[in-house]
Amino acid sequence: MNLYFKYFRMLLNSQMQYRASFWLLCIGQFFTPFVMFAGMYFLFERFGQIKGWDFFEVALCFAVIHMAFSICECLARGFDSFSNLVIKGEFDRILVRPRSTVLQILGSNIEFTRVGRLMQSAIVLIWAVRNIAVDWDFFKLTTLFFMVTGGVFIFTGIFILAAAMCFWTVQGLEVANVFTDGGKEMAQYPLNIYQKWIIRFFTYVIPFGCVNYLPLLYILGKSNGGSDLLYMMMPAAGILFILPCLAVWHFGVRHYRSTGS
Repeated sequence: MNLYFKYFRMLLNSQMQYRASFWLLCIGQFFTPFVMFAGMYFLFERFGQIKGWDFFEVALCFAVIHMAFSICECLARGFDSFSNLVIKGEFDRILVRPRSTVLQILGSNIEFTRVGRLMQSAIVLIWAVRNIAVDWDFFKLTTLFFMVTGGVFIFTGIFILAAAMCFWTVQGLEVANVFTDGGKEMAQYPLNIYQKWIIRFFTYVIPFGCVNYLPLLYILGKSNGGSDLLYMMMPAAGILFILPCLAVWHFGVRHYRSTGS
């Protein structure tokens, strides 16, 4: 991890060389999800609730998934731009270094300007937590922390899968955006407002429901007889999701053929 922190410091220093540009980009990132949140706010102003969920409950759902996506975009952006390394033949240089390819790709691109989007999500989270009638205790706060953590692992896993596909397609596949941007848009609302096949897919295949919807039922006391302990442990599924993604990545590395660039 010492190598990763060296990457971290170098990239931070390089991006802070143009501080005005850096802070303007941060401000822009702050307002990017604000438009989506404003749309959600006006939706609840008009209808009051959606399938029994009030504004602050959904705002908590919104904040968790956007915070996870912001952290992932900041720390795992190297996988999102991985196709450029394959096209230019620069991945060959990474392979001859005696360090993990995953660690090197993670350290190749860190988008610190995403801190603006993270701050906006944090403000919404604090606002929602202060206005929800929940008796917050250690277990619920811990569950909330692991909801965000599990979401980071899911988005990172999707980025890794998309990058792994470049070993066979060279160019990145835009279909991955369906599960990153699309997954973020979908998971900012509780899953039970969607059709059953969507709930199943985003619970058992890409487990957004395990890091957002199910533990939220436990926090809000809406489990309706379900096991609180089980719902509290659901974010672990999001963390485990990255394991098969890493397996696909390593399989792709073993079958990589240089572009010759």
